[in-house]
Amino acid sequence: MTQSMTTRLAALAVVLTVTVPAAAQAPPKSADTAKPGMVLADVVKLTATVEGIDQGNRTVTLKSAGGRSTTLKVDKAVKNFDQVRVGDKLAAEYIDAIAIFVRKAGTPPSVAETAAVELAPKGKKPAGIAVETTEVTAAVENINYDQRLVTLRGPAGHARTLKVDPRVERLREVKIGDELVIRHTEALAIAVMKPAS
Repeated sequence: MTQSMTTRLAALAVVLTVTVPAAAQAPPKSADTAKPGMVLADVVKLTATVEGIDQGNRTVTLKSAGGRSTTLKVDKAVKNFDQVRVGDKLAAEYIDAIAIFVRKAGTPPSVAETAAVELAPKGKKPAGIAVETTEVTAAVENINYDQRLVTLRGPAGHARTLKVDPRVERLREVKIGDELVIRHTEALAIAVMKPAS
């Protein structure tokens, strides 16, 4: 994948992760007021070589570095499919990130989604970036610190009691009325490049 495509993917993922609509606020930055939180992310990178193309049926056969071949149907929304040639390299990068943090109450529980897509200009090799972010907030209704149980009420009004993993530190800093925010971001970047000469 080109450096600029990777850079744009990372930038777009970061922007969407922190700019989900009004209910989505970044976790507090001050150490004295910060509530518990964490971010987990997985990145998967794949490469393949174009082994065959059927322009009429809009299919492409890709061969992975491990030698496995797969034929895929290419959606009509994919621009520049006519620019793909046998021998081209395809690079894909997938990011799956989740941020969980607690903040003081301020808004009712909610769900928000946002998405963005960027495609290569006409005449260039196919490339694109797609990012989708979903944020859900829930109100903390009850906490049993000794048994590590937290009762949350979500946007649909349903309450659920969850066991908090022992690895979660600073549970005693979470108070009834706080909000638990879960922000999930998925991003996919794909680029087709000419093979190295």
